[in-house]
Amino acid sequence: MDHLGRIGFSEEQADLLEVAENFCRERSPMEKVRTLLEDDAGYDTAVWEEIAKLGWLGIAIPEEFGGAGLSLAEAVPVIEAMGRYLLAGPFIPTTLAAQLLCDGGSDAQKAAWLQKIAGGAIATLALSEPDGRWDDTEIAATAVKNADGYRLSGVKTFVGDAAQAEIILVSVKLDDAPALMLVEKSALPETALRRETIIDETRRSYELTLDGVTAPASALMDQDRAAMALERLRLAATLLGTAEMVGGNRAVIDYTIDYLTTRKQFGKTIGSYQALKHPTVDAYTMFEQARSHLYAAAHCFNEQGTGEIATRMAKAQAEKSLSYAADRAIQFHGGFGFTYECDAHLYRRRAIWHASQFGDAAWQKEKLAALLF
Repeated sequence: MDHLGRIGFSEEQADLLEVAENFCRERSPMEKVRTLLEDDAGYDTAVWEEIAKLGWLGIAIPEEFGGAGLSLAEAVPVIEAMGRYLLAGPFIPTTLAAQLLCDGGSDAQKAAWLQKIAGGAIATLALSEPDGRWDDTEIAATAVKNADGYRLSGVKTFVGDAAQAEIILVSVKLDDAPALMLVEKSALPETALRRETIIDETRRSYELTLDGVTAPASALMDQDRAAMALERLRLAATLLGTAEMVGGNRAVIDYTIDYLTTRKQFGKTIGSYQALKHPTVDAYTMFEQARSHLYAAAHCFNEQGTGEIATRMAKAQAEKSLSYAADRAIQFHGGFGFTYECDAHLYRRRAIWHASQFGDAAWQKEKLAALLF
């Protein structure tokens, strides 16, 4: 960890990483990951309860609302460990929803929900739409004020773990300006949610149809802060997604090395051949670069300008690094690597998933060009 100390790897992060890695290793062996691929919920509810008791859901929630009062930087090592062991569950969407509430919720909404989230209540976000845009200024879903509150319309996609969530934070246009609605899942019609088929089978994602959904006046979050809250939320999602990719990156490299040092061909372990050895070293070098970018971004995340630059750089590097390492793992496993039984494809699928969420590497670099030049 010495090389990370120079970029802000704190004692709190080191302690959380050690505890989280031990927890995830024990609770999420690969056999269990495979079993949960077929589970309706997609995660172990008993493990989720343990996570809540450990206090991880409250890491970045203020103490006045039952949290630890730390920052997203301390959530990063926990998510890195989850990514390494493919531990399934709604941790990222719930953590992000809590951050959106902190930044854009009313005092009443924070008081009503943040302590529940810190205690284990599941929350999620409905930001994406069928056109796949990564721009918060282009929102097609709408809210129209009426005598009882608001009437919503439109379609949202990639709503993570919506079937298990208690609340869904929805982005809409209200009076031609971005707005956020806190919608309780229990208020949705039965037909509002439809399970989506996505590339990352360790996740559960839903399409949310808002047509016919009504919300009380108290559901509207602070509209004056909505645009700012959405902008910060997308950067937070980029940071946490990067942490998950970095964890997966390390795991797929370990998986590859284990195979290269045990499989023999022509009387020699195949890892001794330069054609396999050199790309594996390249994969590890790229991983170290991605991990350094990640913790640099976590360290300066709240610094205006610098935080955004570091976070976008980290996402671009992590996506490239995980994709490369998983591709090499699939190829090095030969014919077996192209079967469903090879675990390497789970990490390749995760890289593709994260590329679709909150901006892929090319999009991040486009944003960086505007920030740097």
